[in-house]
Amino acid sequence: MSGDATDAQAILERARVLVAPAIAEALQGLNPELRVPAQYHCDGQGKGTRPALAILSTEVAGAPSEVGLAGAVAIELIHDFSLIHDDIIDDDAERRHRPTVWAKYGVGTGVITGDALHALAYEALLCDPTPCRVRAAHELTKAVSAMIAGQSMDMAFEHRSAITVEQCLAMEKGKTGALLSFASSVGAILADAPEAVIAGLAEFGMHLGVAFQAVDDLLGIWGDPAKTGKPVSSDLRERKQSVPVVFVLNQNSSEAAELAQIYARQPAEARQLADAAAANVVPLSDEAVQRVRTLIEQGGGREGTQVLAHKHFELAVAALNCVAQTNSVHTGAIQQMQCLAEFIVGRDF
Repeated sequence: MSGDATDAQAILERARVLVAPAIAEALQGLNPELRVPAQYHCDGQGKGTRPALAILSTEVAGAPSEVGLAGAVAIELIHDFSLIHDDIIDDDAERRHRPTVWAKYGVGTGVITGDALHALAYEALLCDPTPCRVRAAHELTKAVSAMIAGQSMDMAFEHRSAITVEQCLAMEKGKTGALLSFASSVGAILADAPEAVIAGLAEFGMHLGVAFQAVDDLLGIWGDPAKTGKPVSSDLRERKQSVPVVFVLNQNSSEAAELAQIYARQPAEARQLADAAAANVVPLSDEAVQRVRTLIEQGGGREGTQVLAHKHFELAVAALNCVAQTNSVHTGAIQQMQCLAEFIVGRDF
């Protein structure tokens, strides 16, 4: 499951050339105090998969790529807003091999910079409030609400000892799947495509999001920091219950029992505060992190998460194949969407 990187990079670059100037223009609408940190964050470019999916979904519907530009800008700005806030929540001081916005400019500036990008996303769609753009904005609102709910679940999981794999998947569908579902269908919405096409692309994006997050959880434990741009095992150090961890904890095994014991908070670590969510948790030591990594692998967490990623990737491809059977769709764009999906999920793990 590994797409042709050369083809995928060409797809991403084509979208970047179209979308980057529009984002730069949108940032000019911010006041200088916000424009500087916003530009700093946006200059640390990620892969740009979400705007690329938005452009491709426009082309699947047979419309020119420019028709989906507002949607591509909106989803990238929302993604950036979520990253800036996530870094604050997770206390991550590094992203893409450089300081995060809050680490460089302060927490307060990070919060309002994220807020500003959130507002700009809607302005990109509603500056010309056609019926299709209004619908796209409505769908974006639902996707952002689902993302925030997923993030809230993720934070709540940090203070719960028993989480099922199904609950973890529900969290990841909201936190990651909702935005990828919107990215994969917004172009078709803006092109006023048939409902079957929009629904099929949205389903494709949702399953792609789950597969992507599963692989991301694996990379967070076994990935190469030089490639991921983030410190390895930071989630384990903070005892986060990602999919590989939850897989093991739900087994009746010696590995599950030992992992649960290591992950359990000591009374001094979980001291009672007025706000229980603010309780500090002492990070695991390097030795404990290494042991946790071993237990996850021996307990089947790595293999189980890989199987999950493959399953949802196949479901994403099946949804895309259904779209391909619809009249008046551009099969070349569908093939490019699958190529990009293979590249996204087929990262080394």
